[in-house]
Amino acid sequence: MLPWTTLLATLALFVSSLTLPSQAQLLTFSRQDLIDYTVQNPFDRFPDGRPKIPDDLIERARGLSSEEVWAGLEEYKGLNNQYADGFQILHPGKTMVGRVFTVQFMPLRSDVDDVAQAKAKAKGLENLHNQTAIDMLQPGDVLVVDLFGKKADGTIVGDNLFYYVMRATHSGGLVVDGSIRDLDGISQIDMPGYFLSVDPTPIGNVMLTGINVPIRIRGVTVMPGDLAVGDREGVYFIPPQAVKAVLDRADETHVHDEWTKKKFDEGKYKSSEIYGSPKDPKLKKEYEEYLKTRLEEIRKQRESHN
Repeated sequence: MLPWTTLLATLALFVSSLTLPSQAQLLTFSRQDLIDYTVQNPFDRFPDGRPKIPDDLIERARGLSSEEVWAGLEEYKGLNNQYADGFQILHPGKTMVGRVFTVQFMPLRSDVDDVAQAKAKAKGLENLHNQTAIDMLQPGDVLVVDLFGKKADGTIVGDNLFYYVMRATHSGGLVVDGSIRDLDGISQIDMPGYFLSVDPTPIGNVMLTGINVPIRIRGVTVMPGDLAVGDREGVYFIPPQAVKAVLDRADETHVHDEWTKKKFDEGKYKSSEIYGSPKDPKLKKEYEEYLKTRLEEIRKQRESHN
């Protein structure tokens, strides 16, 4: 999360220069800022500059586990803080994958919020609240919200807004460093959700301070346009430039695990002879040939489906 001084300066800068077409915003990076801060993005972008990871890569990522993401990110310097856990998980058996849409709240400070609300109203926006951001969601998005761990009054959605997020994102998902309400109703909705706590109170005593800006979720710096991948353990936030490499490495891991289990099924080898890498040169060659063949098969299967 950016320092208070930086955030307040950013607030003044962005609100003062804000134009409010149909998608109004409080403060956000300009298109150029988003491009500058995600300069390594190799993909197309949304009109506002947010990286747009391709749909086919998002579909490939649905088979990833946390361990596979970790293995792929391990090769990147400076990406050692991409994993967040400690959440309650709404549907543990359902993988969450999507493009990150970030929202930031802070504890309410009336003098700051009054100015922000007045400037927004002057630009044609009636009020700044959680639905300001929710109404901007796109298909394939995962709504990622920094509510600084707040429980009471820190509920980003109840069942009605959770349902709206599901419809708007096509079941993308929700991650909130905060709480939700109406768990009984939300649990009936088929969309992944990660949250710290549940509370009956509506959201309050907070102010909306950022949309599609860098935020902190647990111990992770999350950027707009990251790829969120969540399983029953936690959530990874993968920068766009690392997505392809992580997915390719995951293919190798899948094939390695497949071959390893086949050799275990033969009942001829001790685990240490096969895992993590075969010790015998003949077995090593067998594995390398198997890996090459299977990766070619996987690639051809994908091409036939495109």
